[in-house]
Amino acid sequence: MRARIIERFKFEAAHAVLINGKPEEIHGHTFRLEVAVEGPLENGYVMDFLELRRIVNEIIGKLDHRNLNALFENPTTENVALWIAEEVEKKLPEGVRLKRVILWEGEENGVEFEF
Repeated sequence: MRARIIERFKFEAAHAVLINGKPEEIHGHTFRLEVAVEGPLENGYVMDFLELRRIVNEIIGKLDHRNLNALFENPTTENVALWIAEEVEKKLPEGVRLKRVILWEGEENGVEFEF
């Protein structure tokens, strides 16, 4: 049997997305993130919630209160979410895999990736 655990996070950041090659005005968002990982139940759990939280907080700490244009060529929500997913995958324990990442840009716009 496989099971999933889910953690939610938020961080603040600014960006100016390139649209048709031109940057929009720089503006900020409260980004909300949901990360779901999947794996076999061992000793009653997939992985320690605190360990997943530590991993993700370390990653989003690189984004929090930053201008995302300094970190990404085009800091769309999609590009940021994919980067977060790649970084999370690198740090997960053996046998645990990333299943889903949802990144909300403010209250109404978001992107979801399933793996």
